[in-house]
Amino acid sequence: MLTIETLNKQYPTPQGPLTVLKDINLTLAEGSSLALMGESGSGKSTLLHLIAALDTPDSGKIHFKTQELSRLSESDRADYRRSHLGLVFQQFNLIPSLRVRDNLAFQARIAGRFDPQWQQTLIKHLGLSALLDRYPEQLSGGQQQRVAIGRALAGKPDLVLADEPTGSLDEKSGDQVMALFLDLIQETQCSLLMVTHSARLASQLQQQVHLVAGSLI
Repeated sequence: MLTIETLNKQYPTPQGPLTVLKDINLTLAEGSSLALMGESGSGKSTLLHLIAALDTPDSGKIHFKTQELSRLSESDRADYRRSHLGLVFQQFNLIPSLRVRDNLAFQARIAGRFDPQWQQTLIKHLGLSALLDRYPEQLSGGQQQRVAIGRALAGKPDLVLADEPTGSLDEKSGDQVMALFLDLIQETQCSLLMVTHSARLASQLQQQVHLVAGSLI
């Protein structure tokens, strides 16, 4: 499903170019899960942004199915994110002006893939039935992250990209959210690429790779 070939990324700094990713090669099969580990500043989030077509590499290729992402126009990149990806962020990124029920449905609706029955399944599994008319500010961190996971999965994406999805939660809440997340990933049979610094969480995924100073080891 996802193939990355000899990917390189630098950013300019007053001291000269800073290499963030160097000769990255990575493959993620359909329906599989992979944990991307590494210390802060190792390039994990940059790689996730490139896979999400939120940024472009300096060299190398990212193939998603039959598409090479760097060849897509800006509108095609936006369509790729809408139609194929589910995104889960550490800081939740819920829409403050929308109630829980509308936050859950938001991405699926703009992708034209809203399924009321699947929405109800997500609500039940994520324990959100009593929270549907609340706004994000009225939720705990764990509740907000459950909504964010539901939103990412509502459109039944091909690939979910998760950036430290439980990083803002305490260990107990994080473990509960992670268990729900992985159960739903398995039910949708989508692929998962998750950035984490936690070896304990990474061990729950099928593959683990490490980024060190921009290189995979």
